[in-house]
Amino acid sequence: MESKTKKIVVTGGAGFIGSNLIEELNKNGYKNILIVDHMQGIKGERKRNNLANREYADLIEADEFLSLIESENERVKNIDVIFHLGARTDTTEKDKEFLLKNNTEYSKKLYNFSLKNNCQFIYASSAATYGDGKQGYNDKERNLQPLNYYGYSKYLFDEWVLDNQKKTRQWVGLKFFNVYGPNEYHKDFMASVILHGFFEIEKEGKIKLFKSYKKEYPDGYQKRDFIYVKDVVKILLFFFHHERISGIFNVGTGTARTFLDLANALFRAINKKPNIQFIDMPEELKKKYQYFTQADMTSLEMVGYREKFITLEEGVSNYAKSYLQRQKPL
Repeated sequence: MESKTKKIVVTGGAGFIGSNLIEELNKNGYKNILIVDHMQGIKGERKRNNLANREYADLIEADEFLSLIESENERVKNIDVIFHLGARTDTTEKDKEFLLKNNTEYSKKLYNFSLKNNCQFIYASSAATYGDGKQGYNDKERNLQPLNYYGYSKYLFDEWVLDNQKKTRQWVGLKFFNVYGPNEYHKDFMASVILHGFFEIEKEGKIKLFKSYKKEYPDGYQKRDFIYVKDVVKILLFFFHHERISGIFNVGTGTARTFLDLANALFRAINKKPNIQFIDMPEELKKKYQYFTQADMTSLEMVGYREKFITLEEGVSNYAKSYLQRQKPL
């Protein structure tokens, strides 16, 4: 029987996906959790709301955690599992070296620590690694061309792990597609269209979507693989409980939906008549915008994941009614 005393690290644990994961770990009896995150400033204070009612053993700043593992401090001894979900996720960030330091190099140090200490290592990659999708969305494809430095920083780490001859007892990279759900309130402009759309509707009575600049995609028909955060957590826990499985896997639903679908689902959820305004896309995004994403879920299915995914309509309804309308964290 699996021990509930496992010592678990969750980087980005006060953030969006991390706080949802900790909530489920707590429900399953896991409390010996070390949260690693950036907690300074206004955003840090907002992230503290995500930790309400969470049970954990320690909360450590991300830079301090790096120092602790490099010095082999007692606080980081006997770690069993690392969920490495923390990253700089701004897709518009232009400082390449900043992203390489905080995403690629930081991740390498955690991986090497996991290798040395025989930890399970489950980390967040991104669908941003696929770029414009010309090579498809198969998680076994390696010849990728990300459209931004964020995607590039994630792609470099994926490649480094795959090429590394030394492997931890479990290594899992998860390419998250468009995740939405509770506890993304601190993410500002990087939060989901659903969050922004809800407050736009509340304030202005309408939702704003980007115009399309490709003739094959009418306005609003750009497509994404939207996945509810509760499904993401189920996948994280699947690998946590199946430590013999390693590899890189897509985390989406396998079904692309339009932004019009999303907007209409949101209006239905809050019982309001659809009112959609198409706005100009910022110039810096036009050449780096993904018009279509859809996860190939074959790899996840092949290793035995059988859970049914929450539909876009179900997820948007639950998010809007249970969280956004109440304006509360999970």
